Amino acid sequence: MALRIKFSYHQRLFLLLLVFSWTMILCFVVFQYYREKECKSEVLNAQLQIYNNHLLKAFETDADYAHYLKTHEPLLEDLRITIINLEGKVIYDDILPSGSMDNHKTRPEIAQALRKGSGYHISRHSASDGRLYFYSATKGKHIILRSAIPYSASLHELLKADWAFLWAIFMFSIVMSVLAYFATRRIGRTIERLNLFAARAEQGQSFDENESFPHDELGSISEHIVKLYYHKRQLTNNLNHELKTPVASIQVCLETLLSGMKLSDEKRQELLGRCYANTERLRHLLADVSLITRMEDGSQLIACEQVVIDDILCEIADELEELPDDKRMTLHLDLAEPIIVHGNLALLSSIFRNLTENALAYSGGKNIYITLLSHEQGCYRISFEDDGCGVEEGKLSRLFERFYRLDKGRSRQKGGTGLGLSIVKHAVLFHGGTISVSNRPKGGLCFVFTLPEG
Repeated sequence: MALRIKFSYHQRLFLLLLVFSWTMILCFVVFQYYREKECKSEVLNAQLQIYNNHLLKAFETDADYAHYLKTHEPLLEDLRITIINLEGKVIYDDILPSGSMDNHKTRPEIAQALRKGSGYHISRHSASDGRLYFYSATKGKHIILRSAIPYSASLHELLKADWAFLWAIFMFSIVMSVLAYFATRRIGRTIERLNLFAARAEQGQSFDENESFPHDELGSISEHIVKLYYHKRQLTNNLNHELKTPVASIQVCLETLLSGMKLSDEKRQELLGRCYANTERLRHLLADVSLITRMEDGSQLIACEQVVIDDILCEIADELEELPDDKRMTLHLDLAEPIIVHGNLALLSSIFRNLTENALAYSGGKNIYITLLSHEQGCYRISFEDDGCGVEEGKLSRLFERFYRLDKGRSRQKGGTGLGLSIVKHAVLFHGGTISVSNRPKGGLCFVFTLPEG
């Protein structure tokens, strides 16, 4: 059985980046090498073209090519001159007899010269003497003049690429590869940590606050992603659980009504009333989930303005006055000054309304006390208290958890969604405040939170 090597996420990421980057670098180096060689060849060809044109002008008045070339110093040492007519036949060569040479019309530099007036070929063995030449051809009125330089050590030195630049690129690439190793190792470890927490969330395990990420920008972003994923997963699981009860109750009631059983009008009304109550519960549940999701995902889209908290509290006080005596609580306000907060009206209203509804449903008290504790450094510190039964100390820390209920049966009977205090916490945090809860010495709960001044 073949041995399979399993690479970590960091190693896979590093190898992928290394292959990609070095492929790009090698492509650039090869391109640069040939491009530089081509540029130098074009410079050499330009010099030879000038010399070729000079000879063509001279040959217009002196057709004795051999005599002219012997009496004039060549441009470069070992420069070979060949003269070809427009049909490709060699009519003169300063090294070999012209009759011994085949037709040159198909040679690359000659074909270019016939089409464009000039042409060159970087490296080709001569069919006549077997040497390697650099060819440059120029077309005249009646002839084509070709000069050729043999590939000597000096020509190789002239045309070779700048290896100092290429070595600098290689060294730079090595340094970048080392840096990429450490960068991908850090990213890889972060991704592996993300996958670990995601797997825990899939299994329903809680997020351990002690297993935090490094205290830097990448660590903060990663920790935020993990917590957001975990809370989303937790919300989905809890929501699925919470939806089952009302949906099952509605289904049972409807199946009973549709079964054809003979039911009294009183029983029929009871089943319809139970369906209505559960649909209301579903509506409130979905509205609360939508509100929490909106605060978490669309905080930049939530409009903020100056909100007068006193107006919200007056509305709540009026609504409490309209309740029956056995369900009513008296609201006591102790505000030394108007409270004007910069925030969203609906979210700020949800803070006080959810706290009030929570007190009405579960505290068992008769009074609610809202007090402005302080107003310092652009921040209001407010307390919300009731004189009810309070909560066991060990359960206080869980009151803001989504779907957490002290008494599940009693809470559902009251029509609660289990999201009220979670909405309160999210709304306070959305406005940049803090919130805490404790038991009052005289009985009841005391919520203390801060809100920014408008």
